[in-house]
Amino acid sequence: MTITRFAPSPTGFLHVGNLRTALFNYLIARKAGGQFVLRLDDTDPERSTQEYADGIKQDLEWLGLTWDRVERQSDRLDRYNEAADELRAAGRFYECFETPVELDLKRKKQLNMGKPPVYDRAALALTDGEKDALRAERSGHWRFKLDQQRIEWGDGILGDLSIDAASVSDPVLIRGDGQFLYTLASVCDDVDFGITHVVRGSDHVTNTATQIQIIQALGGTVPDFAHHSLLTGPQGEALSKRLGTLALRDLRAQGIEPMALLSLMARLGANEPVELRSSMQELIDGFDLSQFGSAPTKFDVADLGPMTAKTVAALPFGQMEAALTDVGVPADIAPAFWEVARENIATRGDVADWWALCRDGAVPLIDAEDADFIATAKNLLPAQPWDGDSWKSWTSAVKEATGRKGRGLFMPLRKALTGMEHGPDMSKLMPLLQKHQL
Repeated sequence: MTITRFAPSPTGFLHVGNLRTALFNYLIARKAGGQFVLRLDDTDPERSTQEYADGIKQDLEWLGLTWDRVERQSDRLDRYNEAADELRAAGRFYECFETPVELDLKRKKQLNMGKPPVYDRAALALTDGEKDALRAERSGHWRFKLDQQRIEWGDGILGDLSIDAASVSDPVLIRGDGQFLYTLASVCDDVDFGITHVVRGSDHVTNTATQIQIIQALGGTVPDFAHHSLLTGPQGEALSKRLGTLALRDLRAQGIEPMALLSLMARLGANEPVELRSSMQELIDGFDLSQFGSAPTKFDVADLGPMTAKTVAALPFGQMEAALTDVGVPADIAPAFWEVARENIATRGDVADWWALCRDGAVPLIDAEDADFIATAKNLLPAQPWDGDSWKSWTSAVKEATGRKGRGLFMPLRKALTGMEHGPDMSKLMPLLQKHQL
């Protein structure tokens, strides 16, 4: 069975970069009829909070990315200790005592000598007595001892990759304060949960090389890895706060539709064009990981606006009925109101503004040169209630009385009645106007 996972840290809210990873893993699992695991990487007790954990779940539920089970790393600390003992017994785990300052000095010295800044394994040469003396004055951290050979794997996006383990420092798996770091906990979970496919950002490629050896050392099966490109801004710049908020909770608050966001993210960076989908099943059926490339992928939050508008416009009345009721649209005119409003709103929330116009009327927008024209038109305005013929009969009467035609006739009348220069077909909108302020 195909089993994938999404493993966010509950130290902040999800953003579009996180979503790309979550969505790819979700679609792979669902397309194969497999399982999708939500794993909360909460081994950092100082930064992980329940608020963020709840927020992650809410964002995924909003998008419809349902999980088959949820796991928390904070519940598995005993298992990580067992794994650490396994690695010690296998001679693959060793204690080190360098301080951050000492490690930094080593790195600088190596760089000055033109060497790669790789940990020199000095701790392996320590005697038991030297270790005891160091333990008395400082806490030790634990590193995984890499087999210094070339690590190779076939990446689902990047193709065949290899990294010489001799060019990489033995990774620290347990900090001096005893906290398990991402690498050990993640590998242990992937082995225990039977994860078959891991899709994540290309910034994890080096991690993958070391994790492959740790998985093998723990007797696990190496999953299929794929590393997607990282998102940039629309001009190729790094995503940053100056580009506006890209947190999913904020996009939701702005009225962005889940299917608009998912449709964009499921194709962004692929060989095929972005296409707005109407259902999750369409996304699943059309997803192909092999279509994605390694080049940085440009993301423009502005693209979500038009896609959201198209998504909302395509919604059948049944999916909007409750929202229309909530803003006060009477049931007898709600279907007709939706047909008029659907092509003229950017988000679902905009129906409230259109209903306010229909319910209360709008302050007339009258240019100075049209004042006399509108005064004449006002006297010719039919009495309410209006029907589908009211606009035609009114404009015909005004045309005959004033001689105006075309845009010079219709635009001033629209502005006077709706307070706007744009909007739906007036012959359809006019019957919905309960009041006017002309």
